[in-house]
Amino acid sequence: MVELNIDKIPRWILDLELEDISFIKNFILSSGSLKEVAKIYDVSYPTVRLRLDKLIQKIKLSDNKQDEPFITFIKGLAVDSKIELETAKLIIEKYNSEKRNK
Repeated sequence: MVELNIDKIPRWILDLELEDISFIKNFILSSGSLKEVAKIYDVSYPTVRLRLDKLIQKIKLSDNKQDEPFITFIKGLAVDSKIELETAKLIIEKYNSEKRNK
């Protein structure tokens, strides 16, 4: 039996939600066919494409180690459509401005 060491799991995987990991699993088991994934989830191809694009953005955000955790959090909210992109930009600009003025 192989012992799992959490320190060896890439940060981008740990940052994903279980729903995202399940999507990745289904994508792999479908040999990367978005049409097959659409059938599994009973949604349209464009819906699956959008989900994959958001997942790609999440992974890229996680890999961007230069951002502070707060900025990564705000960007993640925008990627998940929990806040508007323009709102996220305003929050980040304000945060950076406040940091510079300290």
